[in-house]
Amino acid sequence: MTAVTSLDPRWPVIVGVGQVEQRTDDVHQALSPDALLTRAALAARDDSGAPRLLDMVDTVAVIKILSWRYQDPAALVAANLGIEPRRTLVTDDGGNYPQTLLNRACREILSGAADAVLIGGAETWRTRSQHKAAELKPDWPAQGPDVEPTERILNKADLWHPGEWARRVMMPIEFYPLFENAHRAAQGWTIPDHRDRVAELWARFSDVAASNPHAWIRQAFDAAEIREPSPSNRIVGFPYTKLMNANNAVEQAAAFVVCSVATATDLGIPRDRWVFPWSGTDAHEHWHVSHRWSLAEAPAIRLAGRRALELAGVGADDLAHVDVYSCFPSAVQIAAHEIGLSTDRDLTVTGGLSFAGGPWNNYVSHSIASMVERLRSDPGTLGLVTANGGFLTKHAFGVYSTTPPTQAFRHDDLQDQVDKLPSRTLAEVVDPSVDGPVTVETSTVMHDRDSRPERAIVSTLLADGRRAWAGSTDPGVMTELMTTETVGRSGNVDPDGLFTFTD
Repeated sequence: MTAVTSLDPRWPVIVGVGQVEQRTDDVHQALSPDALLTRAALAARDDSGAPRLLDMVDTVAVIKILSWRYQDPAALVAANLGIEPRRTLVTDDGGNYPQTLLNRACREILSGAADAVLIGGAETWRTRSQHKAAELKPDWPAQGPDVEPTERILNKADLWHPGEWARRVMMPIEFYPLFENAHRAAQGWTIPDHRDRVAELWARFSDVAASNPHAWIRQAFDAAEIREPSPSNRIVGFPYTKLMNANNAVEQAAAFVVCSVATATDLGIPRDRWVFPWSGTDAHEHWHVSHRWSLAEAPAIRLAGRRALELAGVGADDLAHVDVYSCFPSAVQIAAHEIGLSTDRDLTVTGGLSFAGGPWNNYVSHSIASMVERLRSDPGTLGLVTANGGFLTKHAFGVYSTTPPTQAFRHDDLQDQVDKLPSRTLAEVVDPSVDGPVTVETSTVMHDRDSRPERAIVSTLLADGRRAWAGSTDPGVMTELMTTETVGRSGNVDPDGLFTFTD
C-alpha cells in the first residue's frame, strides 16, 4: 500500500465509534432504544476526542428499530443530543443497511451533499419481551402518525414470496439451514464431517466474543458444546443447535460518525482516530429465495464482494481483519466461499451474531465500530466488513484502513450484473402439475423446544427446472433427511405439498 502525501478535503473518514450494552433486569430502569442509541452516539463523540463533533452532524441515519415503534427515531436521537441536523433517515428491515448507509454517506461527502453523518441503531428486545410477559407497556417516547423522517430507505418488495408462505417457509431459522445443507452437499462433505466443521467454526467465533468487551455472551464454547443438543442448546433447524442461531434477545446500540477530512481537521480530531473507507459495493440476489438458481450459492456476494476488493486494489490475502456477516453458519461459509476467503482464518472481529449479539438489523453497526477499533490497534492494515439482509438476500461490503487510499472512495452497484444471472420459476401451490416426481435440492428438519423432530422442509426441483416447496411430518422421512445424503435423490410431491421418497 502506498500512502498519499496529501488528502483531498472532501474524502470521507470515520472518526468516532461507540457501542453500549444494557443488562438491567429492572424494566422500569431500562432505557428506551432511542435513549440507548443516544448513549452510543455520545460514546462515538467521546471516542473521536472532539467535543463539538455531533454539532457538525448534518444527517442522522437510524437503522430500523424493532423493539419499539418509532415514526422517526433519528429525530428523537437528534433531540436527545441537542442537535438540529438537516436530514433524518430511517431504513427498512435489513442487516445490510449499516454498510449501505456508510457507502451512501461516503459518496455524499465526496460530492458535497453531506459533510458529517451519524449512523447507528439500537435494540432493547430483551426488555421489551419482559414488558410483554408482565403485561406492561413501556413508558417510552411515542410519535404521532404525522411525524415523518426526511427520507425512508425502503426494500424493493416483501422478502417473502406468497408460495413460500403457503408452504410455511418464511423464517430465517428455516431458510438458513436450507442453505447450509445445500452448501454441504455442493462441497461433498458427509453429514457428520459437516456438523464438526460448523461447530468448530462457531467455536472460533465464540473465542473472539469472549475477548470482546461489548459481546453479549463472553464465553468460549468448545465445538462439542455447540454441536451437541442439550437442555440449554436445543436443535432448532437441522443441523443447527440454538448456539448456531443469531441471538436477538439483547440490549445493544452502536453508532459511528463519518465526516470529511476537512471537518475532521477543523475539529482537531487526532489522526490516530481516523479510519478511511477505501471502497464499497451493494447488490442483492434474485429477490425471492424461490427464484434463485441454486440455494448453495450467492452470486451477488461473489460479484459485489470481489468488486469491493478490486475497487480497493487489493486481494483477499491482503486483508488482515475480516468480519463476515454471521447470523447463521451458512451465511459465513457461503460468503467466504464466494469472496475467496478461507474458513480456516479469522472471519469475525466481534464474535458474530450468536455470541457478540444479534440486535436485529443493527449488527453491522457493531461490526463497523469493532473493525475501526481493530484497525486503529493495528495501523496500516486492511479490513473487510460484509453485510447481509433478509434471507441471504441483500449485501453490502466495505474495505477500510487507517492508511489513506491512493484515490478517493470508490463505489459500485452490481445489480445489473446480478439481474442477468439465471433464475428459477416457482411452481405455484395451486398448479395441478405439481403432483409427481421431483429431485431433492436441499432440506431441513425443524424441531420443537424439546429437540424433537417436528416437520421437514424440502426444496425440490421438477423435471422442467421449476422449484417446488414441500414438507413432511413422517418420522422415517425426517430421519432419512438428517442421517443420509438426500440431495439429488428422487421423490414425489403431491398437490398438498407432501414429500415422499421414491428411491
